[in-house]
Amino acid sequence: MPDAVYTHGHHESVLRSHRWRTAENSAAYLLPHLRPGQSLLDIGCGPGTITLDLAARVAPGRVTAVEVTPTALDLARAEADRRGVTTVDFAVSDVHALDFPDDTFDVVHAHQVLQHVTDPVRALREMRRVCRPGGVVAVRDADYASFTWYPESPELDEWKTLYRRTAYANGGEPDAGRRLLAWAHAAGLTAVTPTATVWCYATPADRAWWGGLWADRILHSDLARSVLATGAATESDLRRISAAWRAWAADGDGWFALVNGEILARA
Repeated sequence: MPDAVYTHGHHESVLRSHRWRTAENSAAYLLPHLRPGQSLLDIGCGPGTITLDLAARVAPGRVTAVEVTPTALDLARAEADRRGVTTVDFAVSDVHALDFPDDTFDVVHAHQVLQHVTDPVRALREMRRVCRPGGVVAVRDADYASFTWYPESPELDEWKTLYRRTAYANGGEPDAGRRLLAWAHAAGLTAVTPTATVWCYATPADRAWWGGLWADRILHSDLARSVLATGAATESDLRRISAAWRAWAADGDGWFALVNGEILARA
């Protein structure tokens, strides 16, 4: 099955965001279930920062990091080399048809993945298939419709509309967070624990980082190229939105909350 188009792409402004992620700020709901010696599959590992944190938790158990292209996988491989971690294996595979036997892993994890795939229910069935009986399937995804901020900004409203429209056109579901429980039930997962956590950007440093990376992403990432190619916005529109992100970041009262849905299921 062909996957959806990855809306963000791998521009530096996107990787700036992904490399900020750690097991502590992005997979805290999973950490109490990890122990040394487990085998773990990390699907959609990106630049590998979460992957390698998880590897430290389950060592000497091995982690398998999966991406859909060799180029994307090389990002995680480079991070493992930088940290000197040798307990991670790397594989190119599609979450809709994982190249692993049944009952292979103790833990199967995907962070910000299901929002970008063609068939999230099929993906969850595959995650359950490769998870050993009694193992853990853990998924976390953002919910764009619930993003909220202050002060109000028509340009940031426009940004969210453009992003969600583009994500849908690319075959994804930008509001995946609220659907994870329903998808898990449709996939036949049982003993599902649903939760939600929030990333909040409100300190001067966090605003500068978050606002700055989106000011760049709306101009230079694959999202920008998609928006321009479809005629959903002009270059002038994107420059205006970029400036609004920088204005928000510079506002001492600026506040942004990003909701993530989570599910943890026993296979």
